[in-house]
Amino acid sequence: MTFPHLELAADPHDRVGERRTDEAWLAEAWAAPETRVLVVAGSRVRPVDDTVPWVPSTQAPGEGTRVLLGQRDGRVWFAQVVDASYAEGEGWVGIRDLLPHLSGAGVEQAPLVFHAIGLAEWLFATRFCPRCGGRLEPRLAGHEQQCVECHRRQFPRTDPAVIMAITHGEPGSPEEALLLGRQDIWPSGRYSTLAGFVEPGESLEDAVRREVAEETGVVVGEVTYFGNQPWPLPSSLMLGFRGRAASPDITVDGVEMQDARWFTRAAMREQTAAGELVLPGGVSISRSLVEDWYGGPLPGSW
Repeated sequence: MTFPHLELAADPHDRVGERRTDEAWLAEAWAAPETRVLVVAGSRVRPVDDTVPWVPSTQAPGEGTRVLLGQRDGRVWFAQVVDASYAEGEGWVGIRDLLPHLSGAGVEQAPLVFHAIGLAEWLFATRFCPRCGGRLEPRLAGHEQQCVECHRRQFPRTDPAVIMAITHGEPGSPEEALLLGRQDIWPSGRYSTLAGFVEPGESLEDAVRREVAEETGVVVGEVTYFGNQPWPLPSSLMLGFRGRAASPDITVDGVEMQDARWFTRAAMREQTAAGELVLPGGVSISRSLVEDWYGGPLPGSW
């Protein structure tokens, strides 16, 4: 079974990190007619004709921070990160609304787009030194910033988050069920696998157990690794796990989670077909976790 979330990280570009300080090479690569640039305003992009709008460098704005993404398909790829005010008018979207444009033929561009928007978000949100409050200036083709006052260097951060398919019952039996939860702000019928951020000093497996217990009261025993997915919303790496519950008893916290339920395969099949249960989108690792457990594709998505 091919998991859609893995396609978003397939065929990665060569990040050519050794070229980030080579100003002559960067200038030559930027000027090359085959070079392509993604203009990012703040952390938003404006799709054109349902595609990601890569343009020649001659069509990129003269302002902003030039970010080297790397090489692929015989050309060099950049992002031009401009101020959020550049995104005037309709059509500018964040990464979540851009995801549908990265399915199908556009999926091969996902690693480049995630790289671009992840750095753009970091540059947009990180403008002052956390030590002295001095102004930060981008360096290394957008992959580092340095304080103009204390000269301390800052680097992009990635926040690890766990997302898990928690099951109870004899594996593969008709009684085996998958734990899904929902928040009140979600539309009716929308449920997802549980997820949460890893805390300092915590292992990934313990983060799975803690998050499930905090949100639903379910005690988890065995935890095994499933896969991962870059997720620049704004700067996460989603680490997927499978887990086995020691008991089916649920007590939702009422804060992060308003409802949680066990779904057997039969109930999931029936309710998704009827539109009563709406699962996460096909490109998400949550969807991959659900369909891996279910054993095949399911209808409907967010």
